[in-house]
Amino acid sequence: MLSYTIRRLLAMPLLLLGVVTIAFLLSHMTRADPLTAIIGERQMNNAEVVAAARARWGLDRSLPEQYAVYVGNLVTGDFGTSFRTKRPVLDDLAARLPATIELTLAAMLVGTVVGVGLGVFAAHFRDRPFDHAARLLALFGSSLPVFWSGLIVLFVFSVQLGWLPGPGRIDARLPVPPHITGMLTVDALLAGDGRALRDALAHLVLPACVLGWAVMGIISRLVRASMLDVLGQDYITTARAKGASQQRVLLNHALRNAMIPTLTIIGFSFAYLITGAVLTETIFSWPGIGSYAVESARQLDHPAIIGVTIVGGAAFLLANLVTDIAYAFANPRIRIG
Repeated sequence: MLSYTIRRLLAMPLLLLGVVTIAFLLSHMTRADPLTAIIGERQMNNAEVVAAARARWGLDRSLPEQYAVYVGNLVTGDFGTSFRTKRPVLDDLAARLPATIELTLAAMLVGTVVGVGLGVFAAHFRDRPFDHAARLLALFGSSLPVFWSGLIVLFVFSVQLGWLPGPGRIDARLPVPPHITGMLTVDALLAGDGRALRDALAHLVLPACVLGWAVMGIISRLVRASMLDVLGQDYITTARAKGASQQRVLLNHALRNAMIPTLTIIGFSFAYLITGAVLTETIFSWPGIGSYAVESARQLDHPAIIGVTIVGGAAFLLANLVTDIAYAFANPRIRIG
């Protein structure tokens, strides 16, 4: 396992280079001029200003030269400077990534716990009312657009009922906890600020549930199908014949084996949510990398767009590696083989 993990880690830079190359080429295939975001439309007719801006940002060089310079800077940890914010892209990503990780972890917690629970009980009560209700809920979660469900839950639970706060991460009237991890709930907990912790958790509930609902639908359906397949195996019949309780059969024997194919979906979903939370972050005014990507795409901010792409590629590669390692721990036969 150690040698396998090392080989995978050593291959990641080459895979990320491929991601960077594709993102770089795609970002420069657009016909719109990124100088518009740098100097504004009014200055585009001023030849001297345009020439100075092109020289300042290296846009007067050929595409291969720009690519070579960009990759060379990446090796030193320089992601470039954002056309829009005029700050290093790495600083922008570092400031926004904790908010996205916080939202993604909360959404995965909701989606995994509820999805696995629904899948197990749906398989146990197969073709009964609970099974039909669970499958219907999973279907809605997988089918409803995030922007629609996000607006609906905001209107119902925040505007009409007033049970939960609206968009944002924390009430503007509350002092922000000292920056330690960048995740407000963790920072408030470490600082011992109970009021900020409660408010940050309240702001986290709606976006986490909306984002986790789609994941929950996929996980619950896969767990149900895997559980039904496992419950028909001979060793389940043997366990029941030996007098094992229904709870032991479901959790210790069936669920453990049924979770092996589910690990793939969980790992993929975590990586997807990090970069796929664009609509959720936009609706709930969540200052993560999803909203950062939208703002950058609107203004053709090439360095920022490529930076977000690198983060997404790294997230998928790491999630794939962690999933493979989790396979080995869940099934010893994989580790031995």
